[in-house]
Amino acid sequence: MQKGQEIAASDGDKGPEQHAIEVGHVEPADGKGEDTQKERVAVAEEVQKKSKRVAALDAFRGLTIVIMILVDDGGGAYERIDHSPWNGCTLADFVMPFFLFIVGVAIAFALKRVPHIGAAVKKIAIRTLKMLFWGVLLQGGYSHAPDDLSYGVDMKKIRWCGILQRIALVYFVVALIEAFTTKVRPTTVRSGPYAIFDAYRWQWLGGLIALVIYIVTTFSLYVPDWSFVYHNDGDVNDGKQFTVQCGVRASLDQACNAVGYVDRQVWGINHLYTQPVWIRSKDCTFSSPNMGPLRADAPAWCLAPFEPEGLLSSISAILSGTIGIHYGHVLIHFKTHKERLKHWLLMGFSLLVLGIILHFTKAIPINKQLYSFSYVCFTGGAAGIVLSAFYILIDVWGLRTPFLFLEWIGMNAMLVFVLGAQGILAAFVNGWYYESPDSSLVHWIVKHVFVNVWHSQRLGTLLYVIFCEIVFWGVAAGVLHKLGIYWKL
Repeated sequence: MQKGQEIAASDGDKGPEQHAIEVGHVEPADGKGEDTQKERVAVAEEVQKKSKRVAALDAFRGLTIVIMILVDDGGGAYERIDHSPWNGCTLADFVMPFFLFIVGVAIAFALKRVPHIGAAVKKIAIRTLKMLFWGVLLQGGYSHAPDDLSYGVDMKKIRWCGILQRIALVYFVVALIEAFTTKVRPTTVRSGPYAIFDAYRWQWLGGLIALVIYIVTTFSLYVPDWSFVYHNDGDVNDGKQFTVQCGVRASLDQACNAVGYVDRQVWGINHLYTQPVWIRSKDCTFSSPNMGPLRADAPAWCLAPFEPEGLLSSISAILSGTIGIHYGHVLIHFKTHKERLKHWLLMGFSLLVLGIILHFTKAIPINKQLYSFSYVCFTGGAAGIVLSAFYILIDVWGLRTPFLFLEWIGMNAMLVFVLGAQGILAAFVNGWYYESPDSSLVHWIVKHVFVNVWHSQRLGTLLYVIFCEIVFWGVAAGVLHKLGIYWKL
């Protein structure tokens, strides 16, 4: 950790910026340093006014982390907030696109000025490699936190993809486009509803290329039959080989989609996520959307691995970052609240409606696992609307106090993600147990303070997540903020 610096994994070079104006040394007007003290104070006040932080961005990032903790640790008790088994969108399905959206917004500020392209590219590449490293370490199988106190991974089964890996790819592509187009970017945007789109056409072209690659591959790639060996110690199917019948193109179902086929070919089937949420689908269990016993007539693919953060779906995710950077450009160029909100809300609701239409006409279902175009539109629109709401409440109306804990978490998003959302701190506490690993302080608190008091495993788990994780990290992030401590990649 570095003191006095912004976090970076989803923040860009300066997190949410400090914010639209960067101020250097102010030279005296006559070059002789004869400014009066009054003039200097006036300049300082003007600088402070112009560099005011847009708190809504921190609050948005903090909200995304909070939702992630809630659905990851509370989704087991309330599975309806966990990821949708296939088509559809639940609370958990907003986390990834919200992350990518705010990454895009941050890039717009971090690369607002690029004095040296070579240095900027180097910084982008290093940050990307850092995110890839942390992603593989935390979600590749090496860390078993928080419940399993062992560590290590069989390299034959290491998972190469994950949340930070997807963020790294989107950040790398979107940031490179922003850096390389610095000389053709305008300092001001002319009036007109489409002027800002034209001013940043290269960014939108990059997003369009990513979308075309995704759409063409998804609907034209032939998916042949494939097989896998199921591994689950103690399960009756452990060690059995299953074959999935496909031989189709343009399929958007669980078994035969091009997204899964690309990952099986690129990474290898042993390197994919082994617990896909589709096992909670109606085809696999009568308890859907909750977890339940496997149906007797369940198809073979119910037990198969699938990578939710795979290669092809991550290419589609680039468009989420593109939408985010557009919102950042609006914040930079539009100076009044009315102008910003008008553009943000119009675009947000347009994307939201487009996603809904595509889904309910069954043209392209909303699907997080495939990262479908309708899912990009629906979640991108929702992100824009939520950011606009925060902007109105916090930056326009000044209702900052109720959202301070979200701001604090947003300022230290990487730290809370690693220690909180990925369970590293909980694993450290669990490592100090009495007689057995099930007798740690965390287990005792869950059982005696929440579950036994409320006489409900589900409600007790949810309350533990709210008070001992979300509230705890809100307070911890606030203390770190007061101390000027932030984690920067």
